[in-house]
Amino acid sequence: MPPLGPIVQRDTQTILRQVKAQWGGVSDLWVFGYASLIWRPEFEFEEHRPAHLRGYHRALKMWSRVNRGTPECPGLVFALLSGGSCKGIVYRVPKARAAQALELLWEREMPTGVYDPKWLACETAGGTVKALTFTLSRKSPNFTGQLEVPTYRQIFAQSHGRFGSTLDYARQTFECLQKVGIHDKELGRLLALAPPAHAGGPESR
Repeated sequence: MPPLGPIVQRDTQTILRQVKAQWGGVSDLWVFGYASLIWRPEFEFEEHRPAHLRGYHRALKMWSRVNRGTPECPGLVFALLSGGSCKGIVYRVPKARAAQALELLWEREMPTGVYDPKWLACETAGGTVKALTFTLSRKSPNFTGQLEVPTYRQIFAQSHGRFGSTLDYARQTFECLQKVGIHDKELGRLLALAPPAHAGGPESR
């Protein structure tokens, strides 16, 4: 297993204030989901649409020391990395409920400030919307870099955290993506490296 960088705690409330200022509060809130936000959004929304985000791609390349692994046996979760494109779901939250939704999202996605939240253009059948999107910098200590096949196999076989295993999380995401018509070939290739049988139930990241 490659050595991990230190855990970096950022000022998440300052980031939240910046995000709110960029949004402005004068319109409905859109949020882009690309992994567990698709199968467990945990906030109320009025509408959801399939969406295509260009310039970023979904990758199982972020270390998880608590939710899907431990410091001794870290697991993996998905992140949005620059380059390529990504299909997902955008959710529309009415502006009257947007502040509450943002607080829930921050508790879930930004407890240590690992992501770089950005407002990005997401293409939908009903037009392009600017959605809040949680991206990961390649400079982050939580970015794995390129992992070798034996490392993925070890993680799928062993890494388990408070919300379940990395393998359960990856499989749940893959199955949910298929249900909404998204076929992630790279994720399918990675899951083919996993042990043929695995016990346990998936939970949210």
